[in-house]
Amino acid sequence: MTRATLVRALIALAVVALSAYFAVTTSPRLGLDLRGGTQIVLETRDSPTAEADREATERTLEVLRRRVDALGVAEPTIARSGDNRIIVELPGLQDPREAAEVLGRTAQLSFHPVLGIAEEGAKEGEAGEGEQILPDESGQRLRLGPSELTGAEVSGAEAQIDQQTGGGWFVTVDLRGKGKDAWADLTGEAACAPPGDPKRRVAIVLDERVISSPQVDPSVQCDVGITGGSTQITGSFSAEEAKELALLIDGGALPVPVEIIEQRTVGPTLGEEAIEASAWAAVIGTALTALFIIVIYRLLGFLAVVALACYGLIAYAALVVLGATLTLPGLAGFVLAIGMAVDANVLVFERAREEYAAHRGRGLRTAVTAGFRNALSAIADSNVTTLLAAGLLFFFASGPVRGFGVTLSIGVLASMVSALVVTRVLAEFAVARGAVRTRPALTGIGREGRVREWLNERRPDLMGRSRRWLAVSLVAVVLAGSGIAVRGLNFGVEFTGGRMIEYSTAQPVDPEEARTALADAGFPRAVVQTSGDGDLTVRTEELSNAEAAEVAEVVEELGGDTEKIRDELIGPSIGDELRRGALIALGVALAAQMLYLAVRFRWTFSVGAVTAMVHDVLILIGIFAWLGKTLDGVFLASLLTVIGYSVNDSVVVFDRVRELWAADRKTPFARIANAAILQTVPRTVNTGLGALFILAALAALGGDTLTDFALALLIGIVVGTWSSVFTATPVAIELEARTDAPPPHRGGKPSAAVTGQRSRRRTQRRPGDTGAQV
Repeated sequence: MTRATLVRALIALAVVALSAYFAVTTSPRLGLDLRGGTQIVLETRDSPTAEADREATERTLEVLRRRVDALGVAEPTIARSGDNRIIVELPGLQDPREAAEVLGRTAQLSFHPVLGIAEEGAKEGEAGEGEQILPDESGQRLRLGPSELTGAEVSGAEAQIDQQTGGGWFVTVDLRGKGKDAWADLTGEAACAPPGDPKRRVAIVLDERVISSPQVDPSVQCDVGITGGSTQITGSFSAEEAKELALLIDGGALPVPVEIIEQRTVGPTLGEEAIEASAWAAVIGTALTALFIIVIYRLLGFLAVVALACYGLIAYAALVVLGATLTLPGLAGFVLAIGMAVDANVLVFERAREEYAAHRGRGLRTAVTAGFRNALSAIADSNVTTLLAAGLLFFFASGPVRGFGVTLSIGVLASMVSALVVTRVLAEFAVARGAVRTRPALTGIGREGRVREWLNERRPDLMGRSRRWLAVSLVAVVLAGSGIAVRGLNFGVEFTGGRMIEYSTAQPVDPEEARTALADAGFPRAVVQTSGDGDLTVRTEELSNAEAAEVAEVVEELGGDTEKIRDELIGPSIGDELRRGALIALGVALAAQMLYLAVRFRWTFSVGAVTAMVHDVLILIGIFAWLGKTLDGVFLASLLTVIGYSVNDSVVVFDRVRELWAADRKTPFARIANAAILQTVPRTVNTGLGALFILAALAALGGDTLTDFALALLIGIVVGTWSSVFTATPVAIELEARTDAPPPHRGGKPSAAVTGQRSRRRTQRRPGDTGAQV
């Protein structure tokens, strides 16, 4: 064993051991779409007296944290997002009305002097010059002066019981900063009024409601007031009343108003079904992929399956260690990355096959080592392009789709470790055994494979008529794209704003009947759909929680016992923002991919790859338009993944083009491109079939959301495989015919694909040959 092999083996062992340790000792953090619950996104707004800046949002977050704690929800999370947004996650909470009422209460806590009893006939509300008329706890209407201090100066409030004197429950209020002096002034002025006079009272107001109006104790001196920054509110409080008052004072002090701009509720049943469906899809899809790899590559295929198991362990451990939230699209990304790990192994094994076929005398170990070396650039470039798409998801998307980007990024990095470290250690150890060296057919690289042998026999000149393929691609774009004009795009509520509620009913509900009933109930614009498993989905414009409850009553009258399994509320502002974010993500993806490919390859290759990418995007969107499928955040995740796959395939082809052209700069570019395509077809076929097993399992078992996700990727893989060969390459051929740039220079030793091509060209040339052998 060489020193380099020993180092790789130690690294692989350490990574796998650490991953196993963290996977066993650390629990995953499940998103609300998997464990059920409610997520509420609030946005702070400017008020007449305060600006909703970062500092105000931080203070608001602390107030909301106390409110959330008071809800009694297990393991809630609350975090700031950007300068003026706060995300609250409440696991297990299925009715968001109480949470939305408590969190979205926009009024500020304020303390007012009582000016007297309001006159008969005076209306409640503003009475001029900062005065207000509001009823107290008993219903008596009071005239209140302007606010002397607000809840921003309250540092805390607590309900306590006087155990020494038996005086019952009271509330302690602690003040800070200028609130201490303001309270002393307010109570000092009130203390000047005689006992029993309404002016001796101080009103504590929250949400335009007097929550307490205690009298100042007779012991307090006139014009001196209560000093020290702490005071007590006494009265005939029960324990519940004292705690409620303390909660309102302590938790009601919002520095600035907040508005709910997004709200999602997922039932626990849906989450359990999603986990189970994804698990079955992962097991069945991975099993089929593993069987396929073993059949094709035999011993090395079996070792690749072991490495894939290590990949799953590494990726899972990375997720739990980083504290990443595992969401439904994230589960799909986790399963999908298995296909990418397969791709890296297939690239290596196909290059090893080429090396062994060209230099049988050098042995299996040399062929395997050369396979890893020659496949490295294609693996690196294809994975970097996918990471670009995943990174854009993280920066421009939100919610579960952002989680998909995180999971996919971790999966891609773990797949590279699995293929380039774990698989290499296992493969080099296996082919060094004497029993294996004497039986090269056992390894799976002792022969070129049926696809490659078939191509070697026929050597089709696919690029001889490249313009014909471009015409076919253009027709496909027009036919699919016409669906956008004819059927239009069915955007989800994430992009349009509004509310989408999904119900599971005891009895099937006819959509037309539900639509009529909802119109009669005052919701004429409600869009009603049923899914394949009988669930009913209602999409409307933005509704309040009270109106959503009315919709639920209508559905229950029609379908019997009804369970709400999904509820999404997206405000118009965030809908616009998500639309812009999606467009920016796509635009930046195109620009980033083009720039990267132009730097790594040639500008002609870059334009070809991006043209193929646009081709794939338009066809996928067009097919979804024809099918009437919803374009939502999950579709955006699949679309950006298709972009990664499309560029991945193009990179593999252009990587081989660059290698062959650098070694043979005199051969016309079209022939070089044709030879590169024929040499990469076995990889494309094997990788595509491996990914199809995974996606077919997701489509069959993943439920409605994952079915559409898998369908989009199935379409993307098929279309992407076509476009990398019959769109990207012909575009590059047409552009190269119009440029004077010289071919790339060869760097380092040519691979067996090149040397084998040269030797066979001298000995096997016959009429009709294209000049490049495979």
